Amino acid sequence: MGALRTPRERWIEEGLRILAGGGMDAVRIEVLAKALDVTKGGFYGYFADREALLTEMLDAWERESIDEVFRQIEQLGGDVKDQVRLAGRLTFAGDRLLPIDLAVRDWARRDPEVAERLRRVDNRRMQLLRDAISTLCADPDEVEARCLLAFCLAIANTLLAVDHPHRTRSEVVAHAADLILADASGRVHE
Repeated sequence: MGALRTPRERWIEEGLRILAGGGMDAVRIEVLAKALDVTKGGFYGYFADREALLTEMLDAWERESIDEVFRQIEQLGGDVKDQVRLAGRLTFAGDRLLPIDLAVRDWARRDPEVAERLRRVDNRRMQLLRDAISTLCADPDEVEARCLLAFCLAIANTLLAVDHPHRTRSEVVAHAADLILADASGRVHE
């Protein structure tokens, strides 16, 4: 009986894991094969070259960070504030998507095609915020400012090394989110 091939998805998943841990330059066929405990030959049964794998990794990241997150938000239904909070938790608060997202952002600084894909993903995320926050206030300038603040909070929170006297980081982030998601009168509703 012949040996079972390592599934294509495992190569992609391992590539994303390595990307998250070491950046795009760390994603090498030899490294993937070693991590999967297989030979490099299996790689070429699925992918023409490293670039093909990188493209499929970006496809998988985009599907998971947009399509899957949006699907879960739709399932939640109900309050837009809860939907925005869920989107943030799914995308930026976990051990899965956040490291990949940060690695893609770093990669996008050096690769115009990746930068364009990141722009597309971020624009979809921003539109979700616009749709939600526009139900809280009517001023389009305020909507856009709140969306930008929410997005910056989600990403920059992971990059800041600052203390908050008498408060935990989680408390401060939660309060900032409440302020961003307050209705037009400034009232925060739960």
